[in-house]
Amino acid sequence: MDGLFIINKPTHMTSFDVVRKIRKICNVKKVGHAGTLDPQATGVLLVGVGKATKCMKYFEGMYKVYKARMTLGVTTDTQDSTGKELSKKECGAISQEEVRLVMENFLGETSQVPPMVSALKHKGKPLYKYAREGVEIERKSRTIQIHDMYDVSYALPEVYFTVKCSKGTYIRTLCHDIGSRLGCGAVLSGLERLAVGPFTIDDALSLDEIDQSGNNSIPIEKLMAYVDK
Repeated sequence: MDGLFIINKPTHMTSFDVVRKIRKICNVKKVGHAGTLDPQATGVLLVGVGKATKCMKYFEGMYKVYKARMTLGVTTDTQDSTGKELSKKECGAISQEEVRLVMENFLGETSQVPPMVSALKHKGKPLYKYAREGVEIERKSRTIQIHDMYDVSYALPEVYFTVKCSKGTYIRTLCHDIGSRLGCGAVLSGLERLAVGPFTIDDALSLDEIDQSGNNSIPIEKLMAYVDK
């Protein structure tokens, strides 16, 4: 079997949990994913089987679209709502207009320091493993691109928005940086990936649907058209 599955990853599963599940469903050892999703996040995860695993590096470089929920007035050690609370501030005086203007400042090319709870490696070891041990590793800022932020709605302290961004963008860090600029702090409190390049949530299947219906993957021949682009 050679092809690409567009999977709607459920919450509380790691990306590698999904890979293991696909290996079992398809009875194939050669399986890989493009673009890690945090366990708490849901949405589009591309999983290649067989020869399609060679295409994963091309898909990782594609833009991503996320639907996010940001909570103002709090910071944590993981930059999301699952972490240990570090600070809490009253944010009732912050207006929607202030939030909008700060968010607009992040559009375009910007720099971002990857979080310690990322899968980036230091000396062959993922940063999140150092974080679990209470070890802080110095990280260099990286250039990212925020193409657009839209469908913004407010129920302060909650802010909901959709963001289209480049490879390597951490939405938890984007929320953290927005909160820092506002002076009140902020965390990511919900995340769904809506698209990886042309592959969207509308085309995604649950693991149960794949298990029940068999091979619903995009064949390798069709994938080559995306790679050529």
